[in-house]
Amino acid sequence: MYLVSEYAQKYFADILLNDDLGKAIGLSYFKERGFTNETIEKFKLGYSLDQWEAFTKAALKSGYQLEFLEKTGLTIVKENKQFDRFKGRVLFPIHSMSGRVLGFGGRILTNNKKAAKYLNSPESEIYYKSKVLYGIYQAKQAIAKEDNCYLVEGYTDVIQFHQTGIHNVVASSGTALTSDQIRLVNRLTKNITILFDGDAAGMRASLRGVDLILEQGMNVRICTFPEGEDPDSFAKKTPYDELVLYLEENSKDFIAFKAGVLSDEAQNDPVKKAETIRDIITSISKIPDTIKRELYIKECARIMDISEQVLFSTLAQLTNTAAIASKKKEQQGQKAFNVVHKADQPVQKVDQQYELERKIIQMLLLYATIETDFEEYYLKENDKGELELDMEVETNSVHQKIFLSLQEDEVEFANELFKQLYYAIIEKLQKDNTLQIDTFINVLDPVLATEITSILMDEERYSLDDWESQNIFPIKKEALVGRFVTENILCLRRFLVTKKIDELKNTVSIDVTNAEVIQDVMDYMVLKKVLSEKLNRVL
Repeated sequence: MYLVSEYAQKYFADILLNDDLGKAIGLSYFKERGFTNETIEKFKLGYSLDQWEAFTKAALKSGYQLEFLEKTGLTIVKENKQFDRFKGRVLFPIHSMSGRVLGFGGRILTNNKKAAKYLNSPESEIYYKSKVLYGIYQAKQAIAKEDNCYLVEGYTDVIQFHQTGIHNVVASSGTALTSDQIRLVNRLTKNITILFDGDAAGMRASLRGVDLILEQGMNVRICTFPEGEDPDSFAKKTPYDELVLYLEENSKDFIAFKAGVLSDEAQNDPVKKAETIRDIITSISKIPDTIKRELYIKECARIMDISEQVLFSTLAQLTNTAAIASKKKEQQGQKAFNVVHKADQPVQKVDQQYELERKIIQMLLLYATIETDFEEYYLKENDKGELELDMEVETNSVHQKIFLSLQEDEVEFANELFKQLYYAIIEKLQKDNTLQIDTFINVLDPVLATEITSILMDEERYSLDDWESQNIFPIKKEALVGRFVTENILCLRRFLVTKKIDELKNTVSIDVTNAEVIQDVMDYMVLKKVLSEKLNRVL
């Protein structure tokens, strides 16, 4: 798989630099972005011809096996057909820290609304998105030398910074930061500076990533760019000396940044200010070094104009709660070695429909007005008369996508509280096309308002790591919003189909065979299988 990936990188680079179409389309795009030949060579950029099998045929002709072309995701195989995954895209190879090619990120150059703008290699035995940082191979020496790592979001952000002269920069490639990615940086430096363009979604994502960095005993600073600028555009037009000076003067310690952002939201509301302070103290509680914790508490007291005693008391409560939870988890781990009767073990059951419905409400609260690409799935019969899911990409807002999907499936919320919240949110969005949480909560029934607060707080602190053991499969937070929404809807559909199958089975008595019901069960089982395959789940 490594050999196939290495061959692909060289092939795509050769097409970019030497093929007439590659130069006219791919190279022209990179030149428009301002990338020099030296930069293109440094990052091994490439282009895949806009032909269905150009790369696959070349790889097979060179002696590489289709099995490994498929395993790396470079070639998609369907029945007896095969075609190139990255057809018509410029390519950004993703390297390991040692320089091996693990996968690719491909950007489409046409305005095809049915195709995703960026497409990454699927996860494989050699490529795990959550454990890789784009640019780490090119940046590792500079990170160690400068004793600092700049963290950006996209491929071109990294490349533009390198071209300007700042080399200690890596990207999370559009995904939320993970502990494994932070550990990569931690091997080179204890200092991370997060750079982003200052939009609300970017700020929130950065604030969530801060706690993960602090947990590993690292130091965090955050720098925002002027309105309308991102790291790519700002670095492109700013000379090296000015860019270095800007980063030095505008990088804030995480506590000052977090206090500033959250205080702007809280304004003169005492309740919100209290929540803001607790949010900051929660971050401070993640720091393993007690001396650092105390210094940050003093700084927080000064910025937020509150007594240190109160903050230390709150910190003690949080750390004690965490210690109790850790001890409880340790005790539970020890109990696993004890021999006990099966009947003595309490079985914790999770209401799957409750959790999935709650997740839909959470998505509406967090992302309602965001417009993005969604994969829209519909059933069709293939040549063999079998049901399969076909897919088209559509652009829509999150709330419209959810509303239309639930309408299409004629789904009603089983939980009465969620049902009321859902219709209240949809009514507000259809009327105003916006959802300001603060004002929205104020006009709701107190019970509904409390539930919204609980849902939003869970977004920050609740871990989904153990859901799969309960047979619930919402997508991880780090995924794109479009995929996040689509998969949650597919999960709900799969759950409801499973529920329908169980209901139908219960209508058939042991002694009496009902052919109609049995046929319905078989049809629903086929549908469940199709959905399960799409979700990559075990039946």
